[in-house]
Amino acid sequence: MSHKARARWKVILNAGTIIAMGIAIYALRQQIADTIDNLGRVNTYALFLMLPMQLLNYHGYTNQARSLFRILGERLRYTSMFRLMLEMNFVNHVFPSGGVTGLSYFNIRMKDADVSASKSSLVYLMRFILVFVSFQVLLATGLILLALDGMANNFVLLVGGSIATLVLVATVGSAFIIGSKQRINSFFVALTRLLNRIVHFFRPKNPEVINTNKVRNLFEELHSDFRIIKNDYRALIQPLGWSLLASAAEVGTIYIVYIAFGQWVNPGAVILAYAVATFAGFFSILPGGIGIYEALMTAVLAAAGVSPGISIPVTVMYRVLSVTIQLPPGYFYYNKNLRSHKL
Repeated sequence: MSHKARARWKVILNAGTIIAMGIAIYALRQQIADTIDNLGRVNTYALFLMLPMQLLNYHGYTNQARSLFRILGERLRYTSMFRLMLEMNFVNHVFPSGGVTGLSYFNIRMKDADVSASKSSLVYLMRFILVFVSFQVLLATGLILLALDGMANNFVLLVGGSIATLVLVATVGSAFIIGSKQRINSFFVALTRLLNRIVHFFRPKNPEVINTNKVRNLFEELHSDFRIIKNDYRALIQPLGWSLLASAAEVGTIYIVYIAFGQWVNPGAVILAYAVATFAGFFSILPGGIGIYEALMTAVLAAAGVSPGISIPVTVMYRVLSVTIQLPPGYFYYNKNLRSHKL
């Protein structure tokens, strides 16, 4: 790529980022206004506890990624990975695409560290799998806490069981596909051809936008890397522990907002609502799952006995403040990376 083309591409990326941020802020405008109105009702000193909780969350995700790369023979610096986690959070919030944009960006950044695309793709996939598996532990804990308080009604059990089942099926299904060279080739080559046909329908002059042979080679390498993890599956205990810490820290962040409102609700309700909203928000095409996240969290909390009069302002404040804490440093490092790397 020529210098002029790179410069033009960076301008496009920066312009797209600013537009996407503007859309996200516009989508959050009502929530931001509601948060400002509610600030007078809360203990602002308690809200400062969100900062160490968020740091603990990023600490967990940073070590989760580093431990997964270590299994594959790659040793990465803590500071570099922590910075990348901030960038990834920014990218996945501002450019929502079910994690696809995040995967592309993750592969680009890992290429700078001389890590192969197959290894970075596998780590990216394993990160999500381990987070969803950690949800199983959180869900079980939440349901037990609700049962002890007499709030584990049929609907709550149905929701918890459904999420647990979906996570289990997705985890086993992913392992089943990646575990066989024939299956991974068949699945991803068929998917690539389908995507090429869709693109070709809208752009007839481009019969093969995604090179099928390159995709086949990439996923054969992905299968080989997966076998390394499969042969030493006990090594996943450490990254799973970090995943659990990261998820627990995020639940703790939400609970701090309840404390700031002077409400000591059952932690099980918060755990269940967080798991459901996060799982559904992952597939949202809107920035950060706006609308879906709040609606689902409020509905689940109401089913678990938390009044909407409390859960709605708490959820809105948590969402706005967490975004305010996380996105500025993520944007700073993301923009710094655009300026200093030949993307």
